[in-house]
Amino acid sequence: MRGLRYHPIFTVMWNKLVRIIFRNRPGILAGILLITAFMAWQASDVKLSYDFVRMLPANDKGYLEYEGFKKMFGEDGNVLVIGVVNPDIFKLDEFNAWYDLGNEIKSIDGVQEVVSITRAISVVKNDSLRQFEYLPVVTRKPATQADVDSLKVHIQGLKFYEGLMYNEHTNAYLMAVTLDKHKINDKSRTAVVNKIHETAEKYRKLTNHEIHYSGLPYIRTLTMEKVKHELYLFIILSILVAAFILFLFFRSVKIVLSSLAVVLISIIWALGIIGLFNFKITILLGVIPSLIVIIAIENCIYIVNKYHWEFRLHGNKMKALSRVVQRIGFASLMVNTATATGFAAFILVSNQMLRQFGIVTSICIMLEYLLTISLLPIIFSYQKPPDKKHVKHLDNKILSKILNQIIQLIQYKRSWIYGIAAVLVLIGIAGITRMRTSGKVVDDIKASDPIYVDLKFFEKNFGGVMPFEISIDTKKKKGVMRMQTIQKIDELQQEILKHEEFSKPLSLAELMKFAKQAYFNGKPEYYSLPNSQEKNFVLSYFPKKNEGKTNVLKSFIDSTQQFTRVSFQMADVGTKEMNRLLDSIKPKVNEIFDKEDYNVEITGNSVVYVRGTEFLIKHLFMSVGIAIAMISLLMALMFSSARMIIVSMLPNIIPLVITAAIMGFAGVPIKPSTIIVFSIALGISVDNAIQYLSRYRHELKVTGGNIKLSTINALREAGFSMIYTSIVLVLGFSVFIVSEFGGTQALGILISTTLFIAMFFNVVVLPSLLLSLDKRLVTKAFEAEPIIEIYDGDDMNNGNNQSEQG
Repeated sequence: MRGLRYHPIFTVMWNKLVRIIFRNRPGILAGILLITAFMAWQASDVKLSYDFVRMLPANDKGYLEYEGFKKMFGEDGNVLVIGVVNPDIFKLDEFNAWYDLGNEIKSIDGVQEVVSITRAISVVKNDSLRQFEYLPVVTRKPATQADVDSLKVHIQGLKFYEGLMYNEHTNAYLMAVTLDKHKINDKSRTAVVNKIHETAEKYRKLTNHEIHYSGLPYIRTLTMEKVKHELYLFIILSILVAAFILFLFFRSVKIVLSSLAVVLISIIWALGIIGLFNFKITILLGVIPSLIVIIAIENCIYIVNKYHWEFRLHGNKMKALSRVVQRIGFASLMVNTATATGFAAFILVSNQMLRQFGIVTSICIMLEYLLTISLLPIIFSYQKPPDKKHVKHLDNKILSKILNQIIQLIQYKRSWIYGIAAVLVLIGIAGITRMRTSGKVVDDIKASDPIYVDLKFFEKNFGGVMPFEISIDTKKKKGVMRMQTIQKIDELQQEILKHEEFSKPLSLAELMKFAKQAYFNGKPEYYSLPNSQEKNFVLSYFPKKNEGKTNVLKSFIDSTQQFTRVSFQMADVGTKEMNRLLDSIKPKVNEIFDKEDYNVEITGNSVVYVRGTEFLIKHLFMSVGIAIAMISLLMALMFSSARMIIVSMLPNIIPLVITAAIMGFAGVPIKPSTIIVFSIALGISVDNAIQYLSRYRHELKVTGGNIKLSTINALREAGFSMIYTSIVLVLGFSVFIVSEFGGTQALGILISTTLFIAMFFNVVVLPSLLLSLDKRLVTKAFEAEPIIEIYDGDDMNNGNNQSEQG
């Protein structure tokens, strides 16, 4: 087990801390209860985040362009779509059911508009007023099949809606539901979406047709509901796993309940910290309580092990508890600081979600340490001393046998160890070359999930639901109404539609085609842009601005008629494919629109999301480097030798390379939810290296510099705890495997795998390196007294022993 030796000021400080803890037990317990009550109050106000996660920094050019676009034209991600395949939709009962569904959804509070074949608007020429009117296609609910037959001819003749509201080849029909922009990013959206879903389900039961749902509001809402469900699920599972591990190790209900008290308070504090910072629960913040449970259990096991070890030596309960605080208090502080440092690296990433994750986790880890080192000894002080059966775990024969085998290997089979390590590294390098990035909106959704299945339905039948926007600045007032501009828009549309990933667009050019068809009395063959002879006649029928009837144009142009938009929906394609598309489209934009006369920007949710993912991945790789640097600086406080720091970091960096290879071979893409694995795993796995090397340096002093004996003795002492805690961490992170989110599932699998591999390198490879490199590592700097030294306290000075009696 572990203890400390440090400068006298630290000795005095920890002696005082022991006296404060045990002389003020009622006061400390009351303080913890008050803090817990306050944190519970803060936690009660924690809300789910319904905002679209901003991954680009606020000063990024792409982000500013997108915000400017939304300010001018409104939110581009507020449309929920409902789809159905129905070859018989133009039969009276089927048509009326679709008609009723649209009207019922429109009546829901929070729904701004509903568009479908039964709620379509037609452009009609009014010769007496010499202007276009915008009238509903279906003015009343059809009463006979003849009414529906007539409407069918009319609707199918409106080419504007072909490919938007229906797909004549697949008999798929779409209903677009625009949500109130004021409710799109708060919890009321859930009630609106649920009401829409409930209404549509009535239609499904009535007609027996399968219904499909999608659109960004729907995807975000269901995603956050899953996050909410998994928040509770992970807390329950992690507590159950913690209870199982504790009982398996210690076979004591008292220890299980005492440790779980610390765990439960830690969870409340974690949620309270989120509330205190006024953060909202995101998919990342949702896993924090479970992470804290895992780390809390690790700390509890350290304390219980040391308590039982000390008690077995002398049988004095209070003396044993005092030594627990004195001898592993600072050691545990350094271990928890290393773990918190791995998470704190995210604070330096220019992303709001990751910064919040880094802030909350790093603070919670340090608070959890303070809670464990004070509360658990106090709880044990009120209990009866442990029985003999409760300390039997200290003589674990299976673990002793495993350690003896490892010692035999590092003494006589180091070439095998290095061979296996080298093969793993080579495989790691090969696997890294196969890694790929991904930036899909539904990256973390399983392919079998209804969200994913329905998204693919809309991609197959309507091109997709992800907004892809083009903003065009003509640099002149009324410039968008020039026929030359409209023709350029149509030319660009045709180029983009050569890519199958895009749906039919909505634009001023399409509206102009619709207007020409109306001008020629609705004949479908006239759905095209007006030629030079027709344009003046068609344009003259558009309502003048001062007539107050230009609402139909409001979605396409600004009030000065200088800016216009071209709106596509597209498939969820990810970073690589999006870059390929943009590389193809941008040259066409520059070719069609002269930069002297036009300023064209490609934006929209889909583009910004992909750009944000690329930005985030780049900076997350930087965060891994930052974590390595910060942890190395922390270890420099304990090991004054640069060589030893390098050797201690290698067994913890190589597992990251192997994990990256696993991702490459298994096809797990690099994305925000998987790249965070590396910083987290590094911060946790390095604890074992700190523990072992500290004990090793102490053994060097005890054995008079005998490197071989020191290496073996250190492994016998620290190996038990290293394997113990690694098992705890692997099992703890395994709870995330049950997640419905692929990213969270990968987080559990990859961190568990990394920590297991790191255990092999720290328990087997690190001692082997110490034996092989021998005196080249044991420099004067390493033997010198560092600021902090962690080791077993059996050789502590008498002053310390006296303070324990106080």
